[in-house]
Amino acid sequence: MSSAPHPFGPLPCVIDVEASGFGRGSYPIEVGFVMPDGEAVCTLVRPPAHWTHWDGRAERLHGLNRELLEQRGRDPEEVARLLNERLRGCTVYCDGWAHDYTWLAMLFEEAGLHPAFTLRHLHELIGEDNAPRWDHTCAEVRANLQLTRHRASSDARVLQLALGQLRQQPATAGATGAA
Repeated sequence: MSSAPHPFGPLPCVIDVEASGFGRGSYPIEVGFVMPDGEAVCTLVRPPAHWTHWDGRAERLHGLNRELLEQRGRDPEEVARLLNERLRGCTVYCDGWAHDYTWLAMLFEEAGLHPAFTLRHLHELIGEDNAPRWDHTCAEVRANLQLTRHRASSDARVLQLALGQLRQQPATAGATGAA
């Protein structure tokens, strides 16, 4: 990954969270982020005993199971400390703000800590002109990277690179002609 300056300014730090499910009761099981220089950090979260919700549909999407989390995951406090250490003072962007905010809040609450970074929605950086191209650009970047599964740091990289690609391409006009 090149760390050369981007022609439209540096790319932002982007974070993604994989979870035990899609709705109420779900919790974070993997957190990954990509720094502006392209460095990726990813870690599994070992669920505390009282985090019990599990959705097989989510597992099929990200490919993570409870046994793997028990074996290789880090305690929520360790993950929260890692995030604060690496992201302190940063504005960090995500594409699913409502879910990611909730899952990160749960992680930090379990750890007894407060985030030392600010979480914002990536769409603030995309802009209205580029919004219609966002999903296609993300799919194109995912295909170019040959990613077939959803994992936190890979998804964060896709989001960051898609934003960079949109910044390089001029926005297309909404109408092709005038009356």
